[in-house]
Amino acid sequence: MANSIQLLTPRHWTDYELIDCGGFEKLERFGNVILIRPEPQAVWPKGLPESEWTKRHDIRFRGRSATSGEWIKKNLKLPDRWHVGYRNPEVAIKLRLALTSFKHVGVFPEQAVNWDYISDTVKSFSTGRPKVLNLFAYTGGASLIARAAGADVTHVDSIKQVVTWANENQELSELSDIRWVVEDALKFVKRELKRGNSYHGIILDPPAYGHGPKGEKWKLEDHIAEMMRDVVQLLDPHEHFLILNTYSLGFSSVIVENLIRAALPGAQQLETGELSLQATAGSKLPLGVFGKFRKMN
Repeated sequence: MANSIQLLTPRHWTDYELIDCGGFEKLERFGNVILIRPEPQAVWPKGLPESEWTKRHDIRFRGRSATSGEWIKKNLKLPDRWHVGYRNPEVAIKLRLALTSFKHVGVFPEQAVNWDYISDTVKSFSTGRPKVLNLFAYTGGASLIARAAGADVTHVDSIKQVVTWANENQELSELSDIRWVVEDALKFVKRELKRGNSYHGIILDPPAYGHGPKGEKWKLEDHIAEMMRDVVQLLDPHEHFLILNTYSLGFSSVIVENLIRAALPGAQQLETGELSLQATAGSKLPLGVFGKFRKMN
């Protein structure tokens, strides 16, 4: 049975801290750099006084439109790029962060919960070098974790610059041999089915909206059922795992559970719920829903 009320929060990440959240913003530490960024989910009041946010932050994002903005630094000597590390009991990686015009910095910290699941599962497989497919793979945190755990990894994203960024993270992490693919995820999956390929692990982190390299349109609610129907056919029948993350405000963990059960009624060890970050000041910040399952030999 699935547990649809799990609230998972990362445990191991010393280079990241959600200090406070509220008033549609979040105060975060990445390494030694403290940022203020917009956060539409944080509809409650801030836990710390505004004066504390002003005193503690190094860089603040100021939106110019619904999709872009600029970073305001307290000190112009502060870097536009810097590195953070992540380590759990089994693997360690490094990531380059950067101040982008879209308020992102190159990592979604709540995904560390899934990274632990990936490394634990890959290490537990009887297959010597399991194959893992990471779709909508962004800057590659999950790809790096799977590779560090011993998997043969294929990383698929539609944006070339983001794949280049992921390759830089591979070099920083002193890893090699990840297969990089700049492609529309759904098209890639359909070609893999025709080729008769299979994977022991599949990670899906689809956006609510997106575009492929040739202008292909992705809309989560229109395409996710088709994607799930196809990807489960790529899973190795003997041992496998699958993780699905969704960030759309309209998606609940029940929807994710229904999608997985419709695509693979026999999914084993199915878990669903919310990913969150625990603020040091007290509040929990919800950051999307997940579904995951695995079959072990």
